[in-house]
Amino acid sequence: MFKKLFPIVAMLMVLTLVFSAAPAFAQDSGYGSTLATVQDRGYVICGGNASVPGFGFLDEAGNYQGFDIDFCKAVAAAVFGDAEAYEIRPLSSQERFSALQSGEIDVLIRNTTWTLTRDTEVGANFVHTTFYDGQGFIVRKADGINTLEDMDGGTVCVQTGTTTEANLADTFAARGISYEPVVYEDVETGWTTYEEGRCDSYTTDKSGLVARQTLLAVPEDHMILDETISKEPLGPVVRHGDDQWFDIVQWTVFATFFAEEHGITSENAADIMASTTNPREMSFFGAEGDLGVKLGLSNDWAYNVISQVGNYAEIYNRNLGPDTATYIPRGLNSLYTEGGLLYAPPFR
Repeated sequence: MFKKLFPIVAMLMVLTLVFSAAPAFAQDSGYGSTLATVQDRGYVICGGNASVPGFGFLDEAGNYQGFDIDFCKAVAAAVFGDAEAYEIRPLSSQERFSALQSGEIDVLIRNTTWTLTRDTEVGANFVHTTFYDGQGFIVRKADGINTLEDMDGGTVCVQTGTTTEANLADTFAARGISYEPVVYEDVETGWTTYEEGRCDSYTTDKSGLVARQTLLAVPEDHMILDETISKEPLGPVVRHGDDQWFDIVQWTVFATFFAEEHGITSENAADIMASTTNPREMSFFGAEGDLGVKLGLSNDWAYNVISQVGNYAEIYNRNLGPDTATYIPRGLNSLYTEGGLLYAPPFR
């Protein structure tokens, strides 16, 4: 009997030695390379927008401002403890994925929709959605257009190489609405074309319509139709092949959700970190455990994000809240506790 058991026991001992010596998980060859590159450089390069008020634009002083810009700052705060350690590389819709693939940028945060083909064909990994949006249409009130069917036989300005262009074609084909697309490559050309009356409508994500309507010569002469024709989950994008960098950007986003849920703001973060006895908050701040080390960062990374940039509500209200010219009601972009879709997994 013992002779029969010996080969089995010996095999188990060998397997134990093999697995105990092996790493806990297989890592891609690129694992950790992005963080090392960013740290050596001394700042994060984010692909962004320069012409969408509320999300990514240059203010009168020549500084980048907006919702997406703040999430770039949040990544910089997480990595360096300095929210100003970043650079924005403005990119067109045609340039953005090649810039990401080539390593010209470290992360793309530029109103980019998460789709299956982008996940599989362009080497992109989308982290959690930061803004749930949908495609809409802006028209001139004087034209009497109130529904999509009213556009039959008309012209629609649409940016080429985007999901917007495909959504437009699919929706109008399904409804039997004939139209002529007026395509353009850059946002400024599209809006100029629309405002000069060379197309009957302009279509893009509704957030973009709200943002750009404020820049039209007479904003009140235009209206955004009620109908939404698509789902447009927007958020940061990183390259395939470096799970560590994916995790860093992903959990930076989650940190802003967690902080809002727990009432942690840029104003009170220091006080709460010093006084909290809540185990989840202590882990979040790095007072207990080593969550930051697991990401390759300092343990106070989340504190740096919130204290320097703010929680999700602060970021949202600063750029898209009721006191801004680009006000967009939060809707789906509310916490799950308030009927929205924002939800942070446990920090443990």
